[in-house]
Amino acid sequence: MAETTGKSTRKTSADKAPDSSKKPRTRTTAEVPAAKKTSARRSTASAAAPGKNQMSAEERYRMVEVAAYFLAERNHFKGNPVEYWTQAEAQISNLLGQ
Repeated sequence: MAETTGKSTRKTSADKAPDSSKKPRTRTTAEVPAAKKTSARRSTASAAAPGKNQMSAEERYRMVEVAAYFLAERNHFKGNPVEYWTQAEAQISNLLGQ
C-alpha cells in the first residue's frame, strides 16, 4: 500500500499514459513500400584492379626500391646503384615467380 503525504501530486505530460486516440498508425504489409533494389557494382578484374596473384606496377616498383635499398645498405652504400637495382629486380621477379 502506498501512503500519500497530503500533497497533491500533479502529473506531468511525461507521467500520463499515452492517449489511445493518438496512437501511431501502423502500416499493413500492402501499404509498406518495397525496398529499393540497389545494383551491385561490378568490377572487372582487367580494368579496375589486378587479380589475386597479380600486383600493380607501382607495388612491384616499390618492392624493388626497398630491396635495392637494403642491398645497398648491406654493402654500406659503396657500390653502383644500378647494380643494386638490377639485383633487386631479379630477387623480386624470383619471389613473385615471374
